[in-house]
Amino acid sequence: MKIYRFLTGDDTSAFCHKVTEALSKGWELYGEPSYAYDSANGVMRCGQAVTKEADVAYSADLKLGQL
Repeated sequence: MKIYRFLTGDDTSAFCHKVTEALSKGWELYGEPSYAYDSANGVMRCGQAVTKEADVAYSADLKLGQL
């Protein structure tokens, strides 16, 4: 089954590390990253979709970050 996650965070090196960690665990980039300005907090926010093939049955209880 193909599983999907959307990683988000402030536009900092911590976000880049979050994406890099996912890639190191076999996740693959899916689509282009997204950016938006959070005017309430005065920061840029990032998002990146990632996918991964996993040999598991779907359940709403899956902890996707642990696969």
